[in-house]
Amino acid sequence: MRTVLKYLFRTILALFVLLILAGLWKREQITRLLAVNSLFSEEKIVGNFSNMDSAFLTRSMSRGDGSVAPLPAGGNWSPDETVNTWIKDRAVTGLVVLKDGQLRHESYYLGTGPDDRRISWSMAKSYLSALVGIMLEQGAIASLDDPVETYAPELRGSAYAGASVRNVLNMASGVVFNEDYLDFNSDINRMGRVLALGRSMDQFAAGLQDSFAPAGETWQYVSIDTHVIGMVVRGATGRSIPDLLQEHVIAPMGLEADPYYLTDGYGVAFVLGGLNLTTRDYARFGEMFRQDGVWNGQQIVPTDWIAASTRPSAPTANGNEQYGYQWWMAPDATEGEYYARGIYGQYIYIDKARGVVIALNSADRGFRGDGVNDNNIAIFRRIAAEVEAR
Repeated sequence: MRTVLKYLFRTILALFVLLILAGLWKREQITRLLAVNSLFSEEKIVGNFSNMDSAFLTRSMSRGDGSVAPLPAGGNWSPDETVNTWIKDRAVTGLVVLKDGQLRHESYYLGTGPDDRRISWSMAKSYLSALVGIMLEQGAIASLDDPVETYAPELRGSAYAGASVRNVLNMASGVVFNEDYLDFNSDINRMGRVLALGRSMDQFAAGLQDSFAPAGETWQYVSIDTHVIGMVVRGATGRSIPDLLQEHVIAPMGLEADPYYLTDGYGVAFVLGGLNLTTRDYARFGEMFRQDGVWNGQQIVPTDWIAASTRPSAPTANGNEQYGYQWWMAPDATEGEYYARGIYGQYIYIDKARGVVIALNSADRGFRGDGVNDNNIAIFRRIAAEVEAR
């Protein structure tokens, strides 16, 4: 009996040691997985959104050697009671308002500040769209009607077989993908765990097999389409997205801080939502778009791509939000009114007619509530009208 107990004890001890060693070996992956599971918790969300590099694999980009592009002060605009209530209700962390390139308002909340590099979430999609326009002009991508497999052959035999570059830009791939952030087993959350565990996003995308409609027929917002755009750009150029974006967009912009991307375990940028910049630098990107792709006297994004990507072109249903090439438009949008949008209340709103750009960062856990987005757009329009009137 004593021999049996001794053997059992040794076995348990050996298993315990193995568990400890496994925990140490996988410590980084476990840490990232735990970070994903608590990323949006009420007590951590604000700090997490300003410090994504503390929990995830990242890839830095250099802002370049040039001087910071100024945002000269214009006449001040201050939030009224209605806007202040909205700021509180929507857990706004940073708000920057520009009029004709001049800074009319800047404020930060919930312990954040101007130097925080805030997670873009899906605003990153609009940055990748800008890069596609540049690659199209340079000839690296021959046509938006080319099949995605032309540039990303690993997608052959997947649900993306037959989809064109235009289809994925429009979120009209027809690929089955559950985007429910509140469902632990949804595709979007499974993808988040792929990122956290350092696995391959490319393999995840290539592993999708099911379609619900022919490509180009039906619009459905599926973030994995944006990753496929990234695969197309990488395949067309043989270069990484951070390198390309740094060279063609970031360095010429005169940003204040070095941006960074979240990446998977293979160094592939999380292009559908992993970009991190300051709120002022998000505003600079919006101002460059408002100026038809020109910034500091340099044409950064082709003018015709600005026009094409920011007008409704996706097969969305009548009466709903409209979509272009990774940019949003309200159902009743006026000419030149569009926005980049990310979950939990991230926006770059552009009203070209009024000359207004609004950059917003938030930690809004109620962002999916009925009417929240509509009210956000209404507030942006209110701010734009007030700023224009002054």
